[in-house]
This record gives sequence, structure tokens and C-alpha cells, in this order.
Amino acid sequence: MPLPTRQAGGHKAAINNPRVSDEAKEHSRQALGDLESETGTQGTGATGARDDEDKDEVRQNAGYKATLKNPNVGQQAKDHAQEVLEERGAI
Repeated sequence: MPLPTRQAGGHKAAINNPRVSDEAKEHSRQALGDLESETGTQGTGATGARDDEDKDEVRQNAGYKATLKNPNVGQQAKDHAQEVLEERGAI
């Protein structure tokens, strides 16, 4: 039997893949919900995003700082990262 984490990863990839049909994405969302209820996983949604409380704030700040320096990131994302870092007193 495949590992639930591998199954979840495949479903998350399908949800975020623009080439996958809406019907298949909906199936993957339902399958993720089933996997989460079977394994007791909480804090992750259909997109795999975890609640901020589950992550180390230092690592979050590092990601936001990297966002500020990445030339491939849009201005809106950079503005958001700047606001978050200022609120946390990290810069």
C-alpha cells in the first residue's frame, strides 16, 4: 500500500496543476479530506498549507527575507513580506 504522505503529495500536485481538469481536482480534494480523516492529520487544507502556528517563526522570517531579495517575486508579494517582517520586528 502506498504511503499516505505520497498519496497526499500526488493529490496536492494534481490540485495545483493547471493541466488537470476541474473534475480531477475535485476528486483530489475529496481524497485529501479522506486521507486526513484516516490519518488524523490536522492543520493542513486541500492545498497543503499549514497553519502558521505549526511553523518555526525563525524559518518563516527567513522565507520572507528571501522573498524580498528574489528578483522573480512580484512587488505585491514583496510588500506583504515587508509588512509581516515589520510587524514581527524582524527587520
